[in-house]
Amino acid sequence: MCERGRVNATANVAALEVDQSRFLARIADYVALTKPEISFLIAVATSAGFYLGWPAEGRAFPVLLLIHTLIGTVLVAGGAATLNQYFERRFDAEMRRTRRRPLASGRLHPFEAAGLGALLSIAGAVYLAVATNWLASLLAVLTLALYLLLYTPLKRKTPLCTLIGAIPGAMPPLIGWAAASGKLSIDAWGVFATLFLWQFPHFMAIAWMYREDYSRAGYMVLPLGVQAGRVMSWQALAGSFLLLPVSVGQVITNGFSLPSSFAAGLLSGVFFYYSARLALRRSNRAARRLLLASIVYLPLVYVLFVLAKRF
Repeated sequence: MCERGRVNATANVAALEVDQSRFLARIADYVALTKPEISFLIAVATSAGFYLGWPAEGRAFPVLLLIHTLIGTVLVAGGAATLNQYFERRFDAEMRRTRRRPLASGRLHPFEAAGLGALLSIAGAVYLAVATNWLASLLAVLTLALYLLLYTPLKRKTPLCTLIGAIPGAMPPLIGWAAASGKLSIDAWGVFATLFLWQFPHFMAIAWMYREDYSRAGYMVLPLGVQAGRVMSWQALAGSFLLLPVSVGQVITNGFSLPSSFAAGLLSGVFFYYSARLALRRSNRAARRLLLASIVYLPLVYVLFVLAKRF
């Protein structure tokens, strides 16, 4: 009997460990739906917009309000990412890059993702309205609508989807600015323009690396044939080139200093260099380097904007 009891106890422990492993795997899938790596960049852009939008006339910086803004914005961003994967689950299953996602692989039921996405989106919008102001909440709702109702379906219809998608993609700093000041000034649109232009070389690097995957799934992020390389090159070059005057101009607007202006120009120049390498070589290796450069560039240039205002 004792031996049988030990066997049963061991079996129960093993079953419990299996259940815990499944539970943790399920939680990991839910988290993956929200694309936390994208949420990080969104949080950086929102924080920069908030800091730059805060009127600093002798008032203490509202750290708690910034935290509320980030919570609401990240909730909406996670909801948008989740709902996007819900709508595109069949197409994601056809792409090597995305077929192992929780919905595309069948690990989660579509209703679960739809429910989670809707819950996060509504919670984030309501949270922003209550904890910050209605303008920030309305901008978040507008971002969600443009992303899901316009950009997502256009990806299968026209290469112009990149231009359309860059609009909601550049909204996070406006949400931060609105949460801090309750309005949008002309200067806010400079921060918006930085993120708007940044998306073209960033996304063109991804589009070029996975162009066969996109084509297989029916996405028209690039045109077919020889035009694909030309469109990719021009979008990457134009976006990164225009970042030169926009980034330096934003530093000057926030508080001119020669070192900050030089650093902004240097960062944008390096970013343009990697964009030009992709445009000329049109290789996956050049695309990967541009993608890495874009991920490094964005947080650094926003830090420069903040430092220019701070000092």
